[in-house]
Amino acid sequence: MNMEATDDEKSTTLSSSRAGRAVTLLPTYLTDARAVQKYCRSTAPEGALQLSVAENQMLEDLLVPALTKFSSSRDSFPADAIYYQPTHGREPLRNALTNYLEGLLDLDKDANGTLDPEGIVVGAGCNAVLENLCVSLAEPGQGVMIPLPYYAAFEFDLGSRAGLEVVPVPTMEHSSYDSNSSSSSSPPPEAYYLSRAALDAAKQTSIEENGIEPRILLISHPQNPLGICYPPHVIEETIEWCRDNKIHLISDEIYAGSVYQKDTADFSSTLKVASSSPSPDETGLGLGPYVHLVYALSKDFALSGLRVGVMYSENQEIRLPLQKLNDLCSVSSHTQNLVEDMMKEVSPPSSVHWTQGFLEENQRRIRERKDAWQSCLKELEIPHLDATAGLFCWMDFSEFLPEEGTPSERERALYLELLQEHGLLFTPGDSMKNELPGFFRCVFTAASDHEFELGMERLRKYVKEKRA
Repeated sequence: MNMEATDDEKSTTLSSSRAGRAVTLLPTYLTDARAVQKYCRSTAPEGALQLSVAENQMLEDLLVPALTKFSSSRDSFPADAIYYQPTHGREPLRNALTNYLEGLLDLDKDANGTLDPEGIVVGAGCNAVLENLCVSLAEPGQGVMIPLPYYAAFEFDLGSRAGLEVVPVPTMEHSSYDSNSSSSSSPPPEAYYLSRAALDAAKQTSIEENGIEPRILLISHPQNPLGICYPPHVIEETIEWCRDNKIHLISDEIYAGSVYQKDTADFSSTLKVASSSPSPDETGLGLGPYVHLVYALSKDFALSGLRVGVMYSENQEIRLPLQKLNDLCSVSSHTQNLVEDMMKEVSPPSSVHWTQGFLEENQRRIRERKDAWQSCLKELEIPHLDATAGLFCWMDFSEFLPEEGTPSERERALYLELLQEHGLLFTPGDSMKNELPGFFRCVFTAASDHEFELGMERLRKYVKEKRA
């Protein structure tokens, strides 16, 4: 009897179709990035500079001493922390996060009510709480509308296990910007703003042409990859559209504490805007069942390794399901205690919370980097959006696109040229479904001071050679 399995049989028994599909949902540029040698000052001085991963590597001098202090600040480990915990997070941590978010998002307690700690779920990272929230709001095969361009990993986060379909929302054709005009310059911020017309069109296309019923609208606010904020009037129109269409609005505000140019950013949290025109259900902020928030410590505090994500909702029907789903991605009680102490720490004699002082210094450092990077772009006359929030700058390199090929092929050729020949690893706009080719996201915080300066030097050299 032949006991040898064929290759086909092995492929069907060693992994599931879901596992294979999950891999296909990962952004393709990640494979390219892994294939090149990374920069090292001593061993690989010609290697590629990593300027595509949304990390902030400018804060170790602040974070390491502080976390060491918080880790050893308690005289004893709480006895109750060695047992099973509430699946949505320990009550003292949820209370601390409630106070923190009310301050961070500028929620007026007198005018708008207060956050309800029972509506907070603390899970292992923003992608975990986002996935659980979407699982609780939509069925497999239903759609999540996302305005273009969007964070490339959303497709993996929403599709790999939840089985949801991303429904792109183009905005440019519904704005005053005309990309087909011979006199058109690079798109202004307004070209990327959501509108009722853009949302109506995307919903209709999804249903009539693709047979996908949109159930959720997911926005990044501040916007990733654009590095800008949606003005309050855009958020208000978006909330009204979602409530009118009974579509859930999830506002991913993971960069809310990284708004470093407050004089021009015009940032208002979706929770603040929604609470100013509350739903008839007055629980908490009066958000009603259709407005939700996700947040995490990964970006504002550069603590992606702690895996602490936060979700807030006033939809009573999904609270218990969210708590039970979170059992699969809970945060350890030890980490919860550390974060609780971090949120409560007050620095004498000014009585300023540690988080407030940290965020102010972080914002100062981010703005300093942004100013330097954009000064380089202006010097080189490379169009870009004036970033006001987040860790990145949105750049228009369409001048350097090769002439032959489809838009995607031309952008990929340019991306590989920058990466392989000039050691500049940016995030290509095509991976974020940008409407026009030749746009890239630069994460200017993802490098040491030396690497950042080298990145600008390499960019100057590249532009000089291309224009020679």
